Amino acid sequence: MSIFVYVEDWNGAYKKSSFEAVSYARIWANSLNTSVTALTSSVVSNPSVLGEYGADQVLTFEIAKTGFGLAQQLQALIQNASGVVISGTNFGKSVAPAFTALSSGALSSNTTSTPITISPLTVKRGAFSSKGIETIELSSEMPIICFVPNSIGVQEFPTACTVTETQAEGNDLLSVEEITIASGKIALPEADVVVSAGRGLKGPEHWGMIEALADVLGAATACSKPVSDIGWRPHNEHVGQTGIQVNPNLYIAIGISGAIQHLAGVSASKTIVVVNTDPEAPFFKAADYGIVGDAFQVVPKLVDTLRAFKADQ
Repeated sequence: MSIFVYVEDWNGAYKKSSFEAVSYARIWANSLNTSVTALTSSVVSNPSVLGEYGADQVLTFEIAKTGFGLAQQLQALIQNASGVVISGTNFGKSVAPAFTALSSGALSSNTTSTPITISPLTVKRGAFSSKGIETIELSSEMPIICFVPNSIGVQEFPTACTVTETQAEGNDLLSVEEITIASGKIALPEADVVVSAGRGLKGPEHWGMIEALADVLGAATACSKPVSDIGWRPHNEHVGQTGIQVNPNLYIAIGISGAIQHLAGVSASKTIVVVNTDPEAPFFKAADYGIVGDAFQVVPKLVDTLRAFKADQ
C-alpha cells in the first residue's frame, strides 16, 4: 500500500505546488507508516528531486493532454493505494473528479488541511464558495484529496527515491492546442514576494506605483476582493479565502484594512508588511512590520529608496 501523488509540471519544470503535493502525500503517508509513490511527466529532467520532499518512488510516463486522458492513465497506474493526492491547480481540478469517477473513489476537493484523523479519514475543506470551512469524512477505500495550492506549504522530507519510466494509455478525446502567452509577470501562487493593494488606492489609475514597487522587488502584484469585484484589477490577482492563497517570503499590503477573508489567504506568508493610514486597521494585528502613513507618499519613497539601493550594489 502507498500514498500516490500526481506531480504536475509546466513545460518540464516543477513549481511550488508540485513540491507541496509531494509534501502533503508524505505527511499523510507518515501517519499510515507507508510509502509515497509520485507519478509525473517523463519530460521532466530531474524527477529525482521529488525525493527531497518525501517521494520513495517516482514513476515517469508520457502525460495525456486532457484531464480525462490523464485520469485514465492514473487509474491504470495506481494499484494498492491507501490514498491519492492531486494539487488543485486548474488542470488538477479537471483530473481529480474524472479520476474519482473512474476509480469509484471518494473526493475531497478544495481541501485546506492535511488529514485531521486517519480512521476515519477526516479533512477540512472550503464550503459555500469558500466562505466557510467544513470537516468531512471520506469512508471510501480510495480516498482522493485535491487540495488548495499554498494551503499546506512546501516541506522537506529528504528521502532516497528510485525513478522508473513506465507507460500508461490514456484516451485524449479532444484535440488540444497549447498556446503560451508571455505576460512578463510572475505567477502569483509561485511568487516569493507579493505586493498587494486595496481600495485605499482610491482608483485603478493609481496602480502604477504598485507595479513599480513590484518591479523593483521582483514581486507579483495582487489585490483585495473588493478591488477585483469593482473591476480595478483582474480577478486572477484577488488574494483571500475566496481567491488565491499565497505563502510568499514577503507580503506587502497597501491600503487594505485586513478583513478576515483576506487574512485567510495570506496567513501562510513568512513576513507581512502593512501600509495604512488607519492605525486601528485590523491588518496591523497580523503584521510583522507596520507603516502608518499615506500610501501615495510612502510607496513612491520606497520605490526611490530601493532603486537607489540596487544601483549602488
